[in-house]
Amino acid sequence: MTPRRPTGAGALPVPAVEPLASDAPEPAPLYAALDLGTNSCRMLIARPQGAQFEVVDSFSKTVQLGHGLEASGKLSRASMARTVQALQICRRKIEQHRVRHMRLVATEACRRARNARDFLRYVRRETGLPLEIIEPEEEARLAVIACAPLVSPKTEQLLVVDIGGGSTELVWIDLSGVPGPDRPRAITRLSAGFRSEPVTNHPAARVVDWISVPLGVATLKDQFHDVEDDAARFALMSWFFEEKLADFSPYNAAQTREGFQIIGTSGTVTTVAASHLGLRRYDRTKVDGLRMTSDQIDRVIRDYLALGPEGRRTDPRIGRDRHTLIMSGAAILQALMRIWPTDRLSVADRGLREGLLYAQMAAHGVLAEGAL
Repeated sequence: MTPRRPTGAGALPVPAVEPLASDAPEPAPLYAALDLGTNSCRMLIARPQGAQFEVVDSFSKTVQLGHGLEASGKLSRASMARTVQALQICRRKIEQHRVRHMRLVATEACRRARNARDFLRYVRRETGLPLEIIEPEEEARLAVIACAPLVSPKTEQLLVVDIGGGSTELVWIDLSGVPGPDRPRAITRLSAGFRSEPVTNHPAARVVDWISVPLGVATLKDQFHDVEDDAARFALMSWFFEEKLADFSPYNAAQTREGFQIIGTSGTVTTVAASHLGLRRYDRTKVDGLRMTSDQIDRVIRDYLALGPEGRRTDPRIGRDRHTLIMSGAAILQALMRIWPTDRLSVADRGLREGLLYAQMAAHGVLAEGAL
């Protein structure tokens, strides 16, 4: 009997069907934020990541845009040319990463310069970048938002200080009506403005007062350039800066030490922190969020004074770009620690650029809800 062939024998094998690969998820959009100050040009390119963002690229260069501004009232041709060269590098980075969302801002030097509008047209012509000048309140607000992750749940009264090249912004915030765990998030809700009504039912942070002092590390240094004695110049700068705070309402108000926090954001603050840690090579992860006592800050400043101008110039902890400005910044910092009832400062390696990124991403709804 002839054996029967099994059904299907000899048939061509049916190839296994590979499932169609699903389309790869679209990469998160990239955002750029540029801060053009009196002394520096700095940019971050980042993508949203959860409730935070991930930095993809960065740029920082000392351009001294405000050099000579105090005397002439105008931006010099040399300063503008240096700045445009830096901005051309920024433009290439923006193009390389195909950034679609950006906000590029200028601050105190351009606010004060009589030829600022001519400078903006020059920048647009040479780089194509849409640079805009922002008002002091917006600069202060963005710096505050950037510092939100460093706000302690125990903080009831908060002072955020942003020491720039041409101005220093101070914002006093009352958080006593906000539950402790929600205090960092309450800071981010200030994005609508310091005087606006809260847009949610959440307990709100209340801005008691804010001030923009037209003295930063560059402009304060220029005020006392003719004082030859190093220690005398430092003392004069510190007391002169304190005098400018007389109209800041919390200056004369009685404050309790308990629940009070100062957050300082600037190159001065991070340089002092790096010097305190003895970092010969700067490490943001060790500096951002560090808490320093006033004794530790004073010790670093005394060390700077003992070094003298030449010693500061060669000190690797300070850096050649900052050695001429560190004492004016330290004078501002010491005045602030002398005035208010705290012996600790929270160090923030974050500021206007980070605030610009948070504000853009929040407006586009690309940041996840959650703890900062």
